[in-house]
Amino acid sequence: MQHKLANVYRLGVKELWSLWRDPMMLLLILYSFSASIYIAGTSMPETLHKAPIAVVDEDQSGLSSRIISAFYLPYFMPPQLINLSDVDAALDAGVYSFVLNIPPAFEQDTLAGRSPKVQLSVDATRISQAFSGSGYIEQIVSSEISEFSQRQRLNTSLPVDLVLRASFNPNLTASWFGSLMEVVNGVTMISIILTGAALIREREHGTIEHLLVMPVTPGEIMLSKILSMGLVVLVATAFSLMVMIKIVLAVPVEGSVLLFLFCTALQLFATTSMGIFLATVARSMPQFGLLLILVLLPLQLLSGGMTPRESMPDLIQTIMLAAPNTHFVSASQAILYRGAGLSVVWPQMLALLLIGTLLFSFSLQRFRKSLSAM
Repeated sequence: MQHKLANVYRLGVKELWSLWRDPMMLLLILYSFSASIYIAGTSMPETLHKAPIAVVDEDQSGLSSRIISAFYLPYFMPPQLINLSDVDAALDAGVYSFVLNIPPAFEQDTLAGRSPKVQLSVDATRISQAFSGSGYIEQIVSSEISEFSQRQRLNTSLPVDLVLRASFNPNLTASWFGSLMEVVNGVTMISIILTGAALIREREHGTIEHLLVMPVTPGEIMLSKILSMGLVVLVATAFSLMVMIKIVLAVPVEGSVLLFLFCTALQLFATTSMGIFLATVARSMPQFGLLLILVLLPLQLLSGGMTPRESMPDLIQTIMLAAPNTHFVSASQAILYRGAGLSVVWPQMLALLLIGTLLFSFSLQRFRKSLSAM
């Protein structure tokens, strides 16, 4: 047993030295756990923020001036007045996301009860702003017209008073969600890439044949790659959580960091085994990259990290229970957002252990067959 552990240790050190000599892989790891997290936390694609808007005021009345003054920061940039002939060119050039056209005699028709129409031109290539911004603009224009027609600002009294209390994120700060989920996605992506690339690199360079003539078993070779690459990702995850999340982005982490890292280790056990399996299926690095697309997209899109699992079809929810990402995302959100302890997330951790054991056994069997065929 001691001899086997020594073999795994030496092979693992060899893997770390191979990774150290691969600058592109090191750059990918550094980017995924630093710049990528910062971008995901600060871009806030679902929030309307400083959207450029222009207005064609053909009425130049008190009502049109009131509507124009209703657009202000932080949702919209100060509205720019342009001519009708400049609308198409400005939208084509991407200068404005929205152009509001107020027709002539707009105030007069409104007071006469004729329901005049206002045209809103939207640059739909900016899909996130186009969807949310159109609703904002419609609500703002309708509100200003209603208040102008009634000559007063009415406070509608509803029979039921709805009080909104946002738990775990009182200010609904989007960066809290985006940055932490980027860490979760980075753990899965980088662990699969590192282990798969390590095995394919051995095969392409011919060093796998050297290992076969040495007194080491396929299990020791596979375990060394899993432990060494998993250790790299685990250290990078701890760095991103302590530095990028807590210090740079100032995102509060409610739960235990050690418990989250332990869940990450269980996730790495499953995903690194998955990376070994994909590397035995692919014959080259380009094929491995294509397989990654087929595997990573469902894992990240259907695991609950981007959209709630409850909004997905029941069949998809059931199928995704076999994926480690589903349980990892659930445990990570419970620990990092809600401060859950071991008594809450132990079912997810047990599921990760079982899935990882099955993936490791299946990948080891596949790895032995691929070695015997060489």
